[in-house]
Amino acid sequence: MDEKKIEKQVIESYQQDEQMMILIFSQWCINNNLNPVNVYEKAYPTQGKNQILTQVLELTVPKEEAGLIHDDTLLNVLSLFGNEDLAFVVSGEIEKRNKN
Repeated sequence: MDEKKIEKQVIESYQQDEQMMILIFSQWCINNNLNPVNVYEKAYPTQGKNQILTQVLELTVPKEEAGLIHDDTLLNVLSLFGNEDLAFVVSGEIEKRNKN
């Protein structure tokens, strides 16, 4: 394989993984009665609309149809992608939920 093809495959793989991370985040939010867009905007208030998040929201299901996503799973996935700001906001939402 030439270098360009390898580079293209690496980029495509990363993009697919990133979409999966956003889907996990979005579904976790829905499962916990949170709006994924609002939670995302708390973490990244100056970023504006996230196109991937908007696209991925179409793939989420109602929480009654979804499988459980553990808090630690989401936090680990966010950390893996370097989304520390989002992980911080999610941690805050977990703390609020656990206090109630």
